Amino acid sequence: MIRHKSERVFNALNILFMLFLSVITLYPYLNQLAVSLNDGQDTIFGGITVYPRVFTWTNYETVFGNAGFVSSVVVSVLRVLAGTILGLLLITGAAYAISKKELPGRNFFIFFLIIPTFISGGLIPMYILYKYLHLMNHFLVYILPMAFVFYYMIIIRTYLQSLPPSLEESALIDGANEIQILFRIMLPLSLPVMATVTLWLAVAHWNDWTSSLYFVTKKNLFTLQYVMYKVVKEAELVNEMTVVNAMTGGTAAPRATVTPESVKAATIIVATLPIVLLYPFLQKYFIKGVMIGAVKE
Repeated sequence: MIRHKSERVFNALNILFMLFLSVITLYPYLNQLAVSLNDGQDTIFGGITVYPRVFTWTNYETVFGNAGFVSSVVVSVLRVLAGTILGLLLITGAAYAISKKELPGRNFFIFFLIIPTFISGGLIPMYILYKYLHLMNHFLVYILPMAFVFYYMIIIRTYLQSLPPSLEESALIDGANEIQILFRIMLPLSLPVMATVTLWLAVAHWNDWTSSLYFVTKKNLFTLQYVMYKVVKEAELVNEMTVVNAMTGGTAAPRATVTPESVKAATIIVATLPIVLLYPFLQKYFIKGVMIGAVKE
């Protein structure tokens, strides 16, 4: 009876702790959503929690009204699709090859692939390299540099090594080649780790904006994240000009309904919403894939 009571107390405390953790995790996102839907000038007074006080779509109209918004969405979506697919093919192929202990020169390949993980030439050599490879102002500048990630390869390799060797031996006896074994046996059994790496690659491609900043000047190749960055900077510039104009006794500018903070909140929601919507479908694979791929030998 005492044990049963202690279990109920533990369960109650556990539920309260998880509810508290959920609240402190969700509140910042819900707060930014409320700010993005609230009048910018009203937001200045503070007090916005999880619902807008003066509802408006103006902040999103400012974000969506950017001239390059539509093209940037297309570029970002194409980048995520192409970059994730190519990355999975290269990383999985390398992981499958490295998982073979009988591979000639296996240790050399691992050492060769791990060098760029710890040693980087820096931004200037990278810029010069991309220029000589004719990647500047080219869509492939988003794809090729991120096509292979050594850490992801190790995660997949470790997972593949955890699968029973008898599966591969049986397939070889039945006449299957290495490609057939990889795509018909190994990959279907590796859905948790593949979903995990897919999510990592997609998020990395979706969130990257520095590639556009450093290596792209053509507006039709700007990614969504970089356009969002420009929208926020433009809103900050307009706000600074208004303040300076007011302090110097210039003509009073029209009262703006958007502020840098409100526009920034709208860009956060626009930039993160696709990932937030995608994550629940991959969550059941995510934890299992990370744990097995990183720990099990």
